[in-house]
Amino acid sequence: MNLIKSTSTYSFFVLVSRIFGYLRDVLIAIYIGSGPLADAFFVAFRIPNTFRRLFSEGTFNSAFVPSYMSELDKGKQNSKKFANNVFNFLVLGLLFLVLIIEIFMPIFIFLIAPGFTESGEKLETTISLTRITFPFLIFVSLSSFFGAILNSYNRFAVASAAPIILNIFLILTILFANHLNDNLVFYLSYAVTASGIVQLLFLIFFTRKYFYPKFSFKIKFDNKLKFFFKKLIPSIFSSGVTQINILVGTIIASFQASAVSYLYYADRIYQINLAIAGIAIGTVLLPNLSKYVEQNNFKKIKFIQNKSLELSLFLCIPATFALLISSEQITSALFGYGSFDYLSVKNSSDALFYFAFGLPAFALIKVFSSYIFARHNTKTPFTISVYSVIINVCISLYFFPIIGFIIIPIATTISSWFNAIILFGYLIKKKYFVFEINLNFSILKIFFSSTITSFLFYQLITYFDDFLVYESEYKLLTIILIVVITFVIYMLISILTKAFKMSDIKLKY
Repeated sequence: MNLIKSTSTYSFFVLVSRIFGYLRDVLIAIYIGSGPLADAFFVAFRIPNTFRRLFSEGTFNSAFVPSYMSELDKGKQNSKKFANNVFNFLVLGLLFLVLIIEIFMPIFIFLIAPGFTESGEKLETTISLTRITFPFLIFVSLSSFFGAILNSYNRFAVASAAPIILNIFLILTILFANHLNDNLVFYLSYAVTASGIVQLLFLIFFTRKYFYPKFSFKIKFDNKLKFFFKKLIPSIFSSGVTQINILVGTIIASFQASAVSYLYYADRIYQINLAIAGIAIGTVLLPNLSKYVEQNNFKKIKFIQNKSLELSLFLCIPATFALLISSEQITSALFGYGSFDYLSVKNSSDALFYFAFGLPAFALIKVFSSYIFARHNTKTPFTISVYSVIINVCISLYFFPIIGFIIIPIATTISSWFNAIILFGYLIKKKYFVFEINLNFSILKIFFSSTITSFLFYQLITYFDDFLVYESEYKLLTIILIVVITFVIYMLISILTKAFKMSDIKLKY
């Protein structure tokens, strides 16, 4: 496997998905804005979308891939039996879970958006919309299962491309917005669930070469299955801790009008880089890292871990600086249209600014967790994540009455840095990670290249300030040009400083 090539493949389709996701969100911002109807839809959409991220963005991989690779080493028949057992258990478990939540949806909504009880109409709308979107959980979870099988064979393109289907369905729905009026949010909710069905069929088709499911009510709950699910629950919590922290923030923010929408749009922007710098790298390195752990190949383990950390920092550090420098201009350029007024831009950009401080931590959590998951250990990241969420909740609840929704991104950032630092300390203590001398120099070069590039980026933002104001018709084109120019400059500086080496592209891991 080539880490950079595989990450590039995964990242390309993730980026395409994020671009479609942006088009979707800018259309939602134009037609719905950040009012009560938007809050209701975003809560209804946040729940299945959070589960999508929890399952599909490396989390299910974390538990499944190491176990599947172990069975694959024993023979294809063993791996097929194990995979089919997991599949059958998932189908029955998910059907039961969704049925229970559908029945008790009013209680469920009260738990995740307690602030909505102040408005009876908003609460009823949210309950209705979530009942429509919640079955998406079944299809996206099973899609993650098939994606994990593909990833085990180092086939990353199909699994990373699958989420594009959701965005296409939502965009097509919004294009008919003029004919749907206030019912738009209901049709969008139906589109979410419909896209889940298509996404699942899409992945089954491409996975059939390696595995084709045979459904049965007879599940052999053997030690292998017990061991897998014993890892899965902690894995979902620990690998998806950033999403859980965001969900916690959504619950608290529901007590402030439009706050859920502000956080949603801010989240959408920084998630673009996180998907590439953290999720993509963590997902790509896990199959081979698991294999080398099974083989006790310490030389390869050390090499792939150092290179993956270097690549993650190379991608997330300049993005962090860029978001800190121009959070308002970026938010305005991406979403500042139609119903999304200047106040909405200002509040969302303030949230984005504080999220940006945590971006490296969000990425490092994904990478460091993969180092531990490859060793069949999901308990330690889970325990650390629990403390992280407790810190997040305590900070948010204490300061929310004083400074409002802006405490949510601040608390998320603080708790995420706590998580990343403790994970790193654990890796060093257990000697699961050993610094290569070259990595220390590479990190210095990355910070040096990022600092110079960020200064030039700031100059460009200042120079073209008139084209980036909220009222400008050219703000989106301007920010795209500035980002492209800055990226080219960053790559050139990185090559000159050897923060990025062309020879790394050909390296096999």
